[in-house]
Amino acid sequence: MAIDIKVPQLPESVADATVATWHVKPGDKVSRDQNLVDIETDKVVLEVVAPEDGVLGEIIADEGATVGADEVIGKLEKGDGADSSDDKSDDNGDDKSDKKDKKDKKEDKKEDKKADEKSSSKSDDKSEKKSSKSGSGEKHEVKVPQLPESVADATISAWHVKAGDKVSRDQNLVDIETDKVVLEVVAPADGVLAEIKQEEGATVGADDVIGIVEAGGEGAASSSSSKSDADTSDQDKDDSSDDSDSEVAGPAVRRLLAEHNLKAGDVKGTGKGGRVTKEDVEKHVKEGGKKEAPAAAKSESSAPAAGDRDQKRVPMTRLRKTIAKRLLEAKNATAMLTTFNEVNMKPIMDLRKKYKDEFEKRHDTRLGFMGFYVKAVTEALKRFPEVNASIDGDDIVYHNYFDISIAVSTPRGLVTPVLRDSDKMSIADIENGIRDLALKGRDGKLTMDDMQGGNFTITNGGVFGSLLSTPILNPPQSAILGMHKIQDRPMAVDGKVEILPMMYLALSYDHRIVDGKESVGFLVTIKELLEDPQRLLLDI
Repeated sequence: MAIDIKVPQLPESVADATVATWHVKPGDKVSRDQNLVDIETDKVVLEVVAPEDGVLGEIIADEGATVGADEVIGKLEKGDGADSSDDKSDDNGDDKSDKKDKKDKKEDKKEDKKADEKSSSKSDDKSEKKSSKSGSGEKHEVKVPQLPESVADATISAWHVKAGDKVSRDQNLVDIETDKVVLEVVAPADGVLAEIKQEEGATVGADDVIGIVEAGGEGAASSSSSKSDADTSDQDKDDSSDDSDSEVAGPAVRRLLAEHNLKAGDVKGTGKGGRVTKEDVEKHVKEGGKKEAPAAAKSESSAPAAGDRDQKRVPMTRLRKTIAKRLLEAKNATAMLTTFNEVNMKPIMDLRKKYKDEFEKRHDTRLGFMGFYVKAVTEALKRFPEVNASIDGDDIVYHNYFDISIAVSTPRGLVTPVLRDSDKMSIADIENGIRDLALKGRDGKLTMDDMQGGNFTITNGGVFGSLLSTPILNPPQSAILGMHKIQDRPMAVDGKVEILPMMYLALSYDHRIVDGKESVGFLVTIKELLEDPQRLLLDI
């Protein structure tokens, strides 16, 4: 007897939802409460589970379909429906077997494309399924690791292996991208990647199952050989069927291709292994549109119309979207104010010039300005605990440790990894620590631990030529210090005009927790310590 699989009740004010991902296909055995399909709304992703043990008989609403509450999206065959379906698949004359084989052909993609070998392909599919069921060994779930603090979800960035590939324990299988870091997910055991449950571009949460690794080597051998045979036989047909589209494009991309009456073969893929991404499709459509524009423009006028001007639209990355969201939240949720001062950098520049070669030889790192900046900030935080505090609800939390966030520019955007326990570090330790964080940021190797926490932020726009700025707070921190370009300026010294290397300092702070007196005193302390760096070394 068939049981209806229905869309659950949707959240309040949500009229419909989208079928995001089916985790099983028709003919698969399922267990009671096993997740069958994800239903996505604009607020949440709902899991629809199997009401009974049995076999998934039919999928009524495919991925991408719009559905409403209580709508039937599939059928489940109860009890020994799996056995009866297997028996029927052995009978080549059965109509239900033919239907099942047709669905299997779509799922198995490349194995069933030879029309003149239909019957042999059926038997090959059958034997392959039996070998995979009886096959090699224990199945291990590949899960999303724990995400950084305050990060709710992540995106599948790139799979480095494909289903059927042999993998080794601790081999990197897939990169998971959050708005803070890129995480590597490794194989839990030696074996074969049996299944990819979440394709590139999918949004996932902590502990979500994104793939299955089957332990042992037999499954890998049979799977790899069957796939290589299928690939060899289909090289001349890659652009002739829907199956080739599904091989080089995920569900979301296939829907976008269908909207524009395109096939994956029409679009040049820039993803891993030539996969077609949404950006590739959008770029292809735009370029196609631009080809017709010049003729129309020429016929009417040599001057282009306002609507025909060349432009490029690129979707925001997750990091850029999060940066935009957090910066706007900081402006709207804090009483932010900025105070300024300026500092004579000549004493530090003279000290660097005198000792930089000896310092680099001894500590194997350059003597830069950041070591002095961090030292001065740490000392000022000791003297003004309000700046080293944060608001938590109706409480003020005073931090008795000194973790400094350092703004680092990376190819993915601006990030703020944390330098821990700066009060226990020498200038050489600070320079080495900042260099390591900058290199990890450049190479995309920053970890969750590198990004979490931080009581105060230093950003140095001077390296890009910024003369003066008003930095935005990094909540829940209560202050951020902006350093700027060092520039020679005429200054009055003891009644005389001297040309000195000067730098503006900008301290943005949350006026809810830091008063004007403390903020100005904090900034003046930093100015005095930088203008007399010996005090930093003597701790006075």
